Amino acid sequence: QVQLAESGAGLVQAGGSLRLSCAASGLAFSNYAMAWFRQAPEKERDFVAGISASANTYLADSVKGRFTISRDNAKNTVYLQMNNLKPEDTAVYICAARRGIVVDTPTSYDYWGQGTQVTVSS
Repeated sequence: QVQLAESGAGLVQAGGSLRLSCAASGLAFSNYAMAWFRQAPEKERDFVAGISASANTYLADSVKGRFTISRDNAKNTVYLQMNNLKPEDTAVYICAARRGIVVDTPTSYDYWGQGTQVTVSS
């Protein structure tokens, strides 16, 4: 059974930093593209960042220069380092996995975590 477990939730002030982690089990992690999405109340689920099996990274325009995605295949974990956070970054952040390339459409992902709340105060 595949499980993706996010951690790193928090409340921070604008300009602060957080690091989210997503630990995967039940899949051949090194063969999967991993991604972070976020969803604010009453809004769609949006792509934030993705990393391919070969560690190529992709970032949404709204987070370029502030967020970094990385993976540690030895720990079956993907990370999202978030710096210079803004109130508009407030959302539930959700980890996802798929075979193949990184794409930005949620329906293309096979597995999802439960999500972790990030709140940025002004």
